[in-house]
Amino acid sequence: MMMVMQPEGLGAGEGPFSGSGGGEYMEQEEDWDRDLLLDPAWEKQQRKTFTAWCNSHLRKAGTQIENIEEDFRNGLKLMLLLEVISGERLPRPDKGKMRFHKIANVNKALDFIASKGVKLVSIGAEEIVDGNLKMTLGMIWTIILRFAIQDISVEETSAKEGLLLWCQRKTAPYRNVNVQNFHTSWKDGLALCALIHRHRPDLIDYAKLRKDDPIGNLNTAFEVAEKYLDIPKMLDAEDIVNTPKPDEKAIMTYVSCFYHAFAGAEQAETAANRICKVLAVNQENEKLMEEYEKLASELLEWIRRTVPWLENRVGEPSMTAMQRKLEDFRDYRRLHKPPRVQEECQLEINFNTLQTKLRLSHRPAFMPSEGKLVSDIANAWRGLEQVEKGYEDWLLSEIRRLQRLQHLAEKFQQKASLHETWTRGKEEMLNQHDYELASLQEVRALLRRHEAFESDLAAHQDRVEHVAALAQELNELDYHEAASVNSRCQAICDQWDNLGTLTQKRRDALERMEKLLETIDQLQLEFARRAAPFNNWLDGAVEDLQDVWLVHSVEETQSLLTAHEQFKATLPEADRERGAILGIQGEIQKICQTYGLQPKSTNPYITLSSQDINNKWDMVRKLVPSRDQTLQEELARQQMNERLRRQFAAQANAIGPWIQGKVEEVGRLAAGLAGSLEEQMAGLRQQEQNIINYKSNIDRLEGDHQLLQESLVFDNKHTVYSMEHIRVGWEQLLTSIARTINEVENQVLTRDAKGLSQEQLNEFRASFNHFDRKRNGMMEPDDFRACLISMGYDLVSPPNCSQKYHQREMPPSQAV
Repeated sequence: MMMVMQPEGLGAGEGPFSGSGGGEYMEQEEDWDRDLLLDPAWEKQQRKTFTAWCNSHLRKAGTQIENIEEDFRNGLKLMLLLEVISGERLPRPDKGKMRFHKIANVNKALDFIASKGVKLVSIGAEEIVDGNLKMTLGMIWTIILRFAIQDISVEETSAKEGLLLWCQRKTAPYRNVNVQNFHTSWKDGLALCALIHRHRPDLIDYAKLRKDDPIGNLNTAFEVAEKYLDIPKMLDAEDIVNTPKPDEKAIMTYVSCFYHAFAGAEQAETAANRICKVLAVNQENEKLMEEYEKLASELLEWIRRTVPWLENRVGEPSMTAMQRKLEDFRDYRRLHKPPRVQEECQLEINFNTLQTKLRLSHRPAFMPSEGKLVSDIANAWRGLEQVEKGYEDWLLSEIRRLQRLQHLAEKFQQKASLHETWTRGKEEMLNQHDYELASLQEVRALLRRHEAFESDLAAHQDRVEHVAALAQELNELDYHEAASVNSRCQAICDQWDNLGTLTQKRRDALERMEKLLETIDQLQLEFARRAAPFNNWLDGAVEDLQDVWLVHSVEETQSLLTAHEQFKATLPEADRERGAILGIQGEIQKICQTYGLQPKSTNPYITLSSQDINNKWDMVRKLVPSRDQTLQEELARQQMNERLRRQFAAQANAIGPWIQGKVEEVGRLAAGLAGSLEEQMAGLRQQEQNIINYKSNIDRLEGDHQLLQESLVFDNKHTVYSMEHIRVGWEQLLTSIARTINEVENQVLTRDAKGLSQEQLNEFRASFNHFDRKRNGMMEPDDFRACLISMGYDLVSPPNCSQKYHQREMPPSQAV
């Protein structure tokens, strides 16, 4: 085993994998220990991920692995993997198939890993050759860290931190994505989809992804990466979702493939962007020069045309005409001047920006055309504002002079119009009966809205009084249109009194409806509180009554029957609860009929209706007798199966020991035959006949076994003998008696051919049994030679004779 000991200076907090080039990311592996067992879910994820990662490189060499702990045992594919991912040649592998050849190949691979600055602690070639899964996964993880993750560098961070920072930067703009680690942050699949969409938005429509569909998101990412990015599928969506904390190493391995797939494209894009940026800056500078010249010319021309209009101070004889002049000036201030103000500011900003950009680009400063300097434009603008201020003061003084004549009349008309506008539609609103079909929440909303209206109505009391005061003042001053003013004021006062009466009437109706609906709401809430658990009970009862069971014994069936009887005992109490729930609904309907309310089709607290409860109750009542019948039929079937088991066991318990006894008896006859060969043959023939006569018992057992198979009964606690055991024993017995009879027949033929007496045969038999060490009727050549010497035969013979004896073992009949 290759074992690199940990240096004395290595602290207890350092991990088993450390190297000169990867200290930062190796520190993250300090929780790994050879004596700890992998979490089964993590082991499964690592096995699949590491296998796919290895195959993504091995397929470049035209091969792949199927079982990660088996296919690396001889070291050949491990060395090939290192050559592919490093681009370097490893020492020539040993081609032998012996264990030491495999260890030598694995050691060559481990030496190559160590030569890359990675120290391997507690990983030895013997463990890889022995197929130690944890050690093999640890070795592959070391390779992944060194060749796929160590060289990742993002903003002065490297390895794992660099990869994590890269993922965070790429997924930052995406909703529902927050990458903080390499386990739980990837469970919903959105992070992987965001990485793909960031670089290849044409492959995934991220807006259609849902956070509550993690398996769909993960499978989408896996399929797109495999089809378009040449990144093999290394993980199972179900494993990631169903594991509380997915394996960090598996996630890091898979995510690193995305980094390597997109890193090259990003570098090329960065270089192209730099070139485009330089060209864009030059183009933008030219554009700013042209825009400055154009804006300066347009602004100076507008100032030249506007100043004469503002210097015109000819007054108008009527207020309307002056109002038109004022409106024209306001349009100038509101519509015409603001864009020019913006142009003047933008012109100065563009000039300063352009000069700054030219200076930074090491280009000469911009010099505008004559008369278009920033200072020229500023002087023209100051002249415009001075003329504008004088024109505004003149307009205001003229308008104040004309306003004195119409102030009171216009004020009355204004206040009256405002009040009439406010009251428009209020009477129709107060006469509405919209609360009759409204829900409790809607009635409460209507009541709050009505309270707000009452507050608004009280606030308008001062306005009505102000209108009346203005009308009184106009009458006292003998205003020439006083009659029309008085008529309009009287209409306003009459309407105001009517609004007060209608407001109180609507409040009374809303409060009465609120009380009725509160009563109905309490009943609906009580219905929901009692109907919900009763509905759950009904659903559970239907589910239990329709549940499919699987039993294998009478006891299990009887247990189901007992539980069903207990359930039936609860039905009367459940029926009483159903009646109480339906009674609540009946009370709601009675209130609606009494007060002429339209009953609501749905309950705001529950979607369940009385009809739903009755339907489910009827289903339960129909399923109970069906369940009774099914359970009784299953009990009868299990009882029949039990009788078949006992019937088979009774015969098997008799046949099994009989066969075993006969096999032992034949074995004893074969080991120690006595008497003449003819007597031995007669005894063996008698035994053979007895065995053949016993065949009818085997056939009957076969018939019982067939019945069990047809009934799908595969276990039998009443016997240790299966039909397969009986068949094997029977065949063994027939083979044993046939072999023994054949041996005796061979001895008879040998005796007659050689002229041996019975005493000589017995002597040969005794010597053979003595040297038959294994008691299997066969001897090794050395034992056979000793047996012949003990009977007086000299075996000093040519070498070829000795060689012949060593070629095969010989039974006693051939030895004779």
